[in-house]
Amino acid sequence: MTYLTTWAAEARPRLLEETTDPARIRAVLAGIAVRFERWPLASGLPAGAGTEEILTAYRSRIDELTAAEGFVLVDVAALHPTTAENWREVAAAARERFLAEHTHADDEIRFFAAGSGVFYLHVGSRVQAVRCEAGDLISVPKGTTHWFDMGVDPDFAAVRFFRAPDGWVGAFTGSDIATRIPDFDDLARRAAANAQPGTANAQPATRRPAAAS
Repeated sequence: MTYLTTWAAEARPRLLEETTDPARIRAVLAGIAVRFERWPLASGLPAGAGTEEILTAYRSRIDELTAAEGFVLVDVAALHPTTAENWREVAAAARERFLAEHTHADDEIRFFAAGSGVFYLHVGSRVQAVRCEAGDLISVPKGTTHWFDMGVDPDFAAVRFFRAPDGWVGAFTGSDIATRIPDFDDLARRAAANAQPGTANAQPATRRPAAAS
């Protein structure tokens, strides 16, 4: 289930809101010009599917979006746990590349075909942390300060759309804000705790701490 948390971008960030309600998530993200939508999951796609399998499974939607937006490059970024001895090193290196706050000269569009990852969108005095799940498409406008966290054990596959042939190019801001907001694994634990049967957030819900302003 997609999970959005909103944080005050302060020296000691405060949680302002958390929600799993799709309508609320779309509304919050629309307020910062971020496109968010759900695509039906392709049936029969095996776990750990490769690039060509994923692109084929979603071909009609990819072609439609590509034609509408003028993309020149579409690929798949994927990382799944393995039993290789160097898995931890590989995962840490992949995670580190995207973990510091940065911007792009073009929109950043991702469709999650499998697994999950968190986009942190720093706009004004707030950070919107969106844990995207399989079926989620998110489009972050160019120039938006943000970062991405895949966690200590990355397990995801995301289709990436580019308008330039050189693909992913980031301009890093030098801010340490990413070190002060709960990371992928912290948010995963929080979401899991909220979703325990019998709790208030077992179904899609929105919660605002009493101290939020």
